[in-house]
Amino acid sequence: MKVTAIISDDLISAVKEYTRGSTVTEAITIALKDWVDLYHVRELNKRISQNPVHISNGQSIREVNRT
Repeated sequence: MKVTAIISDDLISAVKEYTRGSTVTEAITIALKDWVDLYHVRELNKRISQNPVHISNGQSIREVNRT
C-alpha cells in the first residue's frame, strides 16, 4: 500500500537508526511490525493477569507442561 504521511525528519532519522533500516520504507516497516508485536505481547499479558494459570496438587510447571 502506498501512503503519504507527514513525519518529522528527526523521527524518521531516529527510526532508521534504531531499526537499522537502509531505507525509510524498510525502517518504518520494521518499526511498525515491532510495535504490533509489542502490542500483542501486552494484550496477552493483560489476559494472563486477568486469568492466571493455577497449578494444583503440588505439580511443578514442568509437569503441567508435559501433560
